[in-house]
Amino acid sequence: MTWFEEWKEEVRYNLNYVLLAIAFLIAAIFVTQLAGIYADGKADVSVHDLILDNVGPYDLSFLFHYGLILVIAVLILYPLIYDPKKIHYAIGIFSLLLLVRAGFTMLTHLNQPFGAIAVSTSGPFNFLNYSADLFFSGHTAIPFLGFLLYDDKKLKYFFLFSSIVLGITVLVMHVHYSIDVLSAYFITYGVYKIGSKIFKDGDKNVKRKLVSKSV
Repeated sequence: MTWFEEWKEEVRYNLNYVLLAIAFLIAAIFVTQLAGIYADGKADVSVHDLILDNVGPYDLSFLFHYGLILVIAVLILYPLIYDPKKIHYAIGIFSLLLLVRAGFTMLTHLNQPFGAIAVSTSGPFNFLNYSADLFFSGHTAIPFLGFLLYDDKKLKYFFLFSSIVLGITVLVMHVHYSIDVLSAYFITYGVYKIGSKIFKDGDKNVKRKLVSKSV
């Protein structure tokens, strides 16, 4: 069986899980938008931050926009091309991360830090950018999730490096407080552990089907 034939088989057996994961992602995006709008309407004060009071601000808008786009593209495209039985796994846990972040966003109503660089995200990732969706940093959390999801060493280094760089980026631009960035690592790890249990059974079922098919 060729690589492409194996890829088609895995996609076919995994299709129901992928469709469910996509539906979950759409719901997570919708909730994220509602949370961002809600937080923007409630936020009315900025506070001081020990790190930000002594650093920047500096305009790194290019990294802020295109760094995140690259990270999300790799996060989704890698399993789609190289490991399709994990597509639902990656999309599902990514969606869970968005939902958890939306929950925290609705609980925390701070304005952006003093001196924040004005940014606006257009296109398909506009749902990730509101002025008061601060806790916790998606720019830090999403690449760190990629680091946790995949086993390939080069890919893990890419995501870890991206998480650190984008975390520094949002800090020096003053678009997040330091607690938003630092807490993202702990919360993302918790989401990953919970998400792995939720989506694990589907991944195992796919593996069993593929083994029985080859036999």
